[in-house]
This record gives sequence, C-alpha cells and structure tokens, in this order.
Amino acid sequence: MLSILFSESSLLSLLFLFLIPCLFIIGLIKIKAARDHGDNKKRSDEGTYVVREEELQRELMPRHVAFILDGNRRWAKRAGLTTQQGHEAGAKRLVEIAELCFELGIHTVSAFVFSTENWGRDKIEVDNLMSLIQHYRKSDIQFFHRKEIRVSVIGNQTNISEHLLQKLHEIEEATKGYKNKHLIVAIDYSGRFDIMHACKSLVKKSEKGLIREEDVDEALIERELLTNCSDFPSPDLMIRTSGEQRISNFFLWQLAYTELFFSPVFWPDFDKDKLLEALDSYQRRERRFGCRV
Repeated sequence: MLSILFSESSLLSLLFLFLIPCLFIIGLIKIKAARDHGDNKKRSDEGTYVVREEELQRELMPRHVAFILDGNRRWAKRAGLTTQQGHEAGAKRLVEIAELCFELGIHTVSAFVFSTENWGRDKIEVDNLMSLIQHYRKSDIQFFHRKEIRVSVIGNQTNISEHLLQKLHEIEEATKGYKNKHLIVAIDYSGRFDIMHACKSLVKKSEKGLIREEDVDEALIERELLTNCSDFPSPDLMIRTSGEQRISNFFLWQLAYTELFFSPVFWPDFDKDKLLEALDSYQRRERRFGCRV
C-alpha cells in the first residue's frame, strides 16, 4: 500500500511540476493576446501598423506636417515607367495626401518639391519637373478654391523662369485669404539659403538702424525665415519616404524639435494607411523639447 501511495505521490508531483510552467506560458499568451486586442491594431505584410482613422485623437493632431517626397524615380524604375511618369504620380499623391491631412484637422502641410541641389540633375528631367509644376498649378487652382486651401511657394526662386514664377505668384495671391488650410510648396529651396537669407536681411535692417544687437533673438530670426508665411512655421512632424533617413537641407532651423518619421515606401505609394501610421506614431510619442517632464 505504501509503495502504491508513494508512486501516486511521485506521479502527482511530476504532473504538478509539468503543469506549472504550462499554465505560466498559457497565462503569458493570454496576456499578450489581451494587449494585442486592446491595441486594436494589426500588422500588415510589411510589418507596419494598420491604424484606423477613428483610433487617432483629433486633439493630438500635429498642426504642421512637413513631407520630403522621395522615391518618385525609383518607383517609376521598379514599375517599368519613365522618370516623368514617376514625378507625375508623385505630384498626384501630394494633392491627395494634403487633402487627407486637412480632413484630419492638420492646419499646415509643407512639401519639399524641388531642392536647390536638384538643379544639378539631368536638364531634361529638370525641364520636365518645371513643366509638371506649371501643369498642376493650372489644373489644381479650382481645387484649391473649392477646398479653400491657401498656397504659399517658398525658396530661392532665382533660377525659376519668370513665366512660371508669375504663375506661382498668381495662385498665392488668389488663395491668400483662406485661413484654416495652408499648403506650403518648397521649390528651389535650401535650408542653408533660408538661414543665410534671414541673416542678410537682419544685417540690412541693422545697417539702417531698424534693429539693435540686443533685439536679435530666436523669434526675430524666425520672422525672417521663408516660413514666416505660416502661423506654424516649425513642423510638429516631418515625414520622409523611400527609406532614406536624412533631412537633405530641408528646414534646418525649423526642424530643431520636430518629430521625424521615415517610411520605407516610395512617395507615390505613400497612401492613407501610411499617413495614419505616421500620425499614430507621432501621437504615441512624448514631446519634451529638451526638458524633463
């Protein structure tokens, strides 16, 4: 009898030792499943979050989102299309994404359309880009009026043709009365030029006796930058596509405390799901601006 009891006791001990880790593992699995369900998000095939619009908090939306529209040429090459077709797809995507941003309550959208360094590209590509900018100016002016979107064009602009420059100024003038939606298009733009331009302006004002050394502070410099056209000159969020992780001479002063988001997709593939993913990432961050909270 004792031997039987001993055997049963040993068996129960073995079963107990086996069940404890099993129950522990099952508990962890349930906790993880509950967390995943609570997050109410799922992973896509690319490993990125799929976020529903209703999951975002309107009160936490960035006021100003800046975009570096990268990957048009690589997108075209991958699709067996011409570079021009890639830029056309990118221009169409910009209008779509800007409209989405405004619908989500974002006040200002800025886009790095053509950098000063881009003048060094093949002349045919540059000419095609300038023609594309003019084409979209004509086709979208009614769209901007219908949607009540203010358009501002910033940049050096010394190398832009007088004809195109005049057309760009026309759309600025025609839309300047709109207040709640602002699209800033950076053409022939360089962050270094922007800062240098501000410094030169301050020097000229100093020489005329309009300002003194003690007057110069960050607020005064910001008023001299090309983004002084905006109520929110410093972006809350900057998004760059195509997987490149650099700012490429864009908004060097303005991006000092901007949250950065780098998407692996080429710009023409940056759709609503990708935008919501970037905004969700922004809303889950704690912005301290260099201070400990």
